[in-house]
Amino acid sequence: MELSSVGEIVWVLGVVAWYMIRYPFERRAKRSRVVSDRRSPSDIAGLAAALLGLAIVPGFYIATGIPETADYPASAWAVALGSIVFATALWVFRRSHKELGRNWSITLEIRERHKLVCTGPYAVIRHPMYTSFMLMGLGQAFLLSNWVAGAAGLIGFAVLFFLRVDKEERMMMENFGPEYRAYMERTKRIIPYLY
Repeated sequence: MELSSVGEIVWVLGVVAWYMIRYPFERRAKRSRVVSDRRSPSDIAGLAAALLGLAIVPGFYIATGIPETADYPASAWAVALGSIVFATALWVFRRSHKELGRNWSITLEIRERHKLVCTGPYAVIRHPMYTSFMLMGLGQAFLLSNWVAGAAGLIGFAVLFFLRVDKEERMMMENFGPEYRAYMERTKRIIPYLY
């Protein structure tokens, strides 16, 4: 089996695992009533960009080999590193969902009895879900030996992050006030101790 095929298989298994992690939390969250919905066209555009970059473009590439002209030789170190990074992304993703519980939402929403979560990965960073998407994009870049499909995940993540994170933080400040401001002072956004 070619190294490029190993990277593609790891990516597919990672995406399946991602969905298996998300599905039960998505079902549970739907049981909590939404009290504030900040969904906007830019929010939807960010989610669409993430879906395109982290799923559709790489999935299309794996299924068809297009764009073949952007292929480059796979290396064992890149596939190994990509596997580790993607596994780390899934771990952060799972921990984020577990800590949020019914507070989780795919869009910018505040749910009934919404609480400010400051435990688990949230003790160090405010947006570990974005961290997991960034790590997934980075893992994808190492796993898929194609300049377009590999880079698409990081681009999709960046669009989602920059369209949404400021709005999300404003919503949390409006909802939690001084408690969220204090939380912002002791944590970083997505990279522990750096940013």
